[in-house]
Amino acid sequence: MKRNIAALIFIFICTSIAWMILGGVTSARTHEQDTKLKAAVGQLWGTVQMQNAPYIYYQTKKEIEIKTIRGSETIVEKKVETLNHPVILEASDINVDFKLEYRKKGLLWYSVYNITFHGTYALANTTDKQRVYFFEYTFPTTEGIYDNFSLSVDGEKVREFKPVNGRIVQRIRIEPGEVKKVRIAYGSQGMDEWWYVFGSGVSHIRNFKLTMTTDFDKIDFSDNSVSPTQKMKQDKGWQLSWQYDDLISGIQISITMPQKVNPGPFVSKVTFFAPISLFLFFFLMFIITTLKEIKIHPMNFFFIASAYFSFHLLLAYLADHVDIHLSLLISSAVSIFLVISYMKLVVGSRFAFLETGISQFVYLVLFSYTFFLTGYTGLAITILCIITLFIVMQLTAKIDWGQQFSKSE
Repeated sequence: MKRNIAALIFIFICTSIAWMILGGVTSARTHEQDTKLKAAVGQLWGTVQMQNAPYIYYQTKKEIEIKTIRGSETIVEKKVETLNHPVILEASDINVDFKLEYRKKGLLWYSVYNITFHGTYALANTTDKQRVYFFEYTFPTTEGIYDNFSLSVDGEKVREFKPVNGRIVQRIRIEPGEVKKVRIAYGSQGMDEWWYVFGSGVSHIRNFKLTMTTDFDKIDFSDNSVSPTQKMKQDKGWQLSWQYDDLISGIQISITMPQKVNPGPFVSKVTFFAPISLFLFFFLMFIITTLKEIKIHPMNFFFIASAYFSFHLLLAYLADHVDIHLSLLISSAVSIFLVISYMKLVVGSRFAFLETGISQFVYLVLFSYTFFLTGYTGLAITILCIITLFIVMQLTAKIDWGQQFSKSE
């Protein structure tokens, strides 16, 4: 028995090394593809969009004196300096609508979206003089496309504007105490995330409202972003609202698009955790064969381990061409067929179909499917280990292990 156990440990270690190599190769392929393909998808569809709040300011001129010393002579020159005075927006009313799509490249799925943006901003002249305010709008990304872009002031559309370095600066003349509304609208495309940035550092926001509608159920928010103040479920997705009367904050608004299960990372995780699956299977099979006094040579376990490895090898390369769920189903069927057909010749049909087949289904197929349970995979594996331990403890409670080992000697 000691020799058999030592042989099983050796087989387990060799198979685990093969899994680590396969998992490393799959991870490397995924990383290389992600680096290249994400840039390609970004060029075709768009990248992460960060919509900055408009920057509003008015200008004043100040005459300053510049003294220059030349030898024993002091020369005084007068120069007019232009000063920018930032102004807080009186109100912001923004509506954003998202339509989610998925694009697959190689082993990876990318979450892309269509966005429709409508923003109305109120500018108020709180001074006692007529002033020219500068409304500086920055596009979310210089690499994006903006369809049906429009800029209007008090309902009058601005016909001519020229973006410079991803910005549009519109001059607006406002009388003392007057409020004017500027409206921005466009349709665009992006990927993975969308941000609304109040400003750099800590910003002061007044009378702010942003309403976001989605056509997807699963919503998440990026790090360093604030959750909505209201959420309302709709037929296809959500209506989210951020509303503040007077807010000072350095946290921005952001939403992350739901991600599909990516075949590359999924296969890598399943492969790296495969030794746990094989250990549980070997452990249970060793106990059952010991109880039933069924003699299985370590070479038989070697071929079973090879059939286990074939599951992950086939899955790694089949996922390139077939849906991940179908790939998992085909790989499971092939591996189970290899093991059952082999064990049927070794020990008979009943043991091959019942003990071996059911155990492999649990520890290979169901074990692998737990990786679809995002956030619950570790808990599911832990429960499976505890159940296995309970079954083995109940089966072996009355075994005299001393006698078993001495019998084998």
